[in-house]
Amino acid sequence: MKKGLFVKKSIGALLKEAADNKHGLKRTLGPWNLVAMGIGAIIGAGLFIITGDVAAHYSGPAVIFSFIIAAIICTFAALCYAEFASLIPIAGSAYTYAFVAIGEFFAWIMGTALTVEYLFSFCTVAAGWSGYLNSLLADLGAPIAAAFAKAPFAYSAETGWSSTGAYFNLPAMVIIGLLAWLISRGIQTAAFLNDLLVIMKLGVIILFIGFGIAYINADNLTPFIPANTGIFGEFGWSGVLRGSGIVFFAFLGFDAVATLAQEAKNPQKDMPIGMVGSLVICTLVYIVFGFVMTGVTPYTTLGVPDPVGVAINAFGSSFAWLRYIIKFAILAGLTSVILVMMTAQARIIYTMAHDGLVPKVFGKTHPVYRTPFNTTWILAAVGMLLAGLFPVNILGPLTSIGALFVFGMVCFGVLVLRFTQPTLHRPFKTPFTPWVPLLGTLACFFQMVLMPGIIWLQFLLALGLGCLFYFMYGQKHSKLRNG
Repeated sequence: MKKGLFVKKSIGALLKEAADNKHGLKRTLGPWNLVAMGIGAIIGAGLFIITGDVAAHYSGPAVIFSFIIAAIICTFAALCYAEFASLIPIAGSAYTYAFVAIGEFFAWIMGTALTVEYLFSFCTVAAGWSGYLNSLLADLGAPIAAAFAKAPFAYSAETGWSSTGAYFNLPAMVIIGLLAWLISRGIQTAAFLNDLLVIMKLGVIILFIGFGIAYINADNLTPFIPANTGIFGEFGWSGVLRGSGIVFFAFLGFDAVATLAQEAKNPQKDMPIGMVGSLVICTLVYIVFGFVMTGVTPYTTLGVPDPVGVAINAFGSSFAWLRYIIKFAILAGLTSVILVMMTAQARIIYTMAHDGLVPKVFGKTHPVYRTPFNTTWILAAVGMLLAGLFPVNILGPLTSIGALFVFGMVCFGVLVLRFTQPTLHRPFKTPFTPWVPLLGTLACFFQMVLMPGIIWLQFLLALGLGCLFYFMYGQKHSKLRNG
C-alpha cells in the first residue's frame, strides 16, 4: 500500500539497523576520535580569517562577545543533536532525525539542505586550501603557475561571469582526490590523520597565544566595544550582534560528528561527548585567540586576508619565522575540515540510499574497508569538478544558510518528538526542554532572516531541485512508502 509523504521511520527498526555489525559500517571510533573530528571540522578558515574581518569591520576587540553569542546558539543545536544521536545512532544525522520526528518528505528536504551545507563547504575550503598552499609556496620562491592555481571562471554581481585565463584549480582538485582515497580506505585511517592534523593546528594556536600574551597592549583593547558609527551593525552592540552572525560560520562542523554515529563504539555515551566537547574546546580557543589577536595590534589593521600575519608582525622582526608555521597550520586546519565534511556527506547519501531515495550504488559498502566506497568517490568527482572550475564566492555563501536551516529543524524535531513520543528511552536528554530547543529554533531562523536575498534565492533553488528529484525518483523507490 502506498503511504503518504510524511510516513515516519520506526526507532525500533533503526536500532536494529544500527546493530548490524556484519554488513554495516565498522564501529571503531571512541570519544577522543569524535571530539577530534569535531575540532577538525570546526577550526579552519573561520578562526584564521573571519576573526580579523569581524574585529576590523563590526565589533572591534568585542569580537570575543560575537563568538560567545554564536557559541550559545550552536550550543542549543549541539544539545539537541546530542539527544537525537544518542537516541538514534545512525549515520544519517539530521536527515534520519527528521524521518523519525516528521516524515519522509521533510527528511528528504533535510538531506538536500545537508548536501548544500557539506558539499559546498568542502569545495569552498578546498579552493581556499589551494590559495594558502600557493601563498606558502610563493614565500618559499616556488609558486604554482597561475593557469593551474585558480578557477577558470570568475563572477561579480556588477559584471557577471568572466574568464580568468586559468585552466583549472589543480591543488583544490588534488587535495579532494587524496582525501577521498584516505576516507574510502577506512574511517580509522581518516580519523588517525585527522587526529594528527588537530594536534598540529592546536599546537600552533597555543604557540601563537603563548608568544602573543607578552605583546598585548592595553591601548589596543580600549574601547573594548568601539562606539557605533550611526549605522546599524558598524560597531557598538549592533556590531557585536552582526558579528555573531558572521562568525557563526566559524562554528560549522560540530554537526558532522552526528554522521559518525554508526561508526562510534558506544554512540549513546560518546556522541554527546563528541559534539558538545568539540564545541566547548573550540569556543574557548576562539575567545582566547580573538583576545590576543586584537590585543597585540589595533583592530583596524586586521581587515586583511591574513590577519594572523599582521598580528605576528606586531611581535617584531625576530618572529618572522612564525608566519611560515602559521600558514602551514592553516593548511592543516583546512585539510581536516575537508576530510570531515567529505566523510559526513558520504554517510548522509549512504543512509539515503538504504532508504531507496537515491540509487542503490550509493548504499554499498566496500567488502574489506567497510566504508561507503562508491559514494565517497562519486562525491569526490563532483567536488573536484566544482572546486576546480568555480570561484569561492560562488561556492561559499550557501554553506551558512544550509547549516542554519538544518540546526533550526533539529531543535524543532526534538520538540516534536518530546510531544509525540514522550515515553522513549533517551540516553541523553536536552536540558531545560522545551526552552533550549525552542530558543535554538528561533535563534537559527532569526539568523536566516538576516541573510541577503540572493542567498535565499540560491538556497530555495537548491531545495527546489532536490524536491524535483524526490518526486521523479525518490518517492517511486522509497522502501518505506512502497514496503
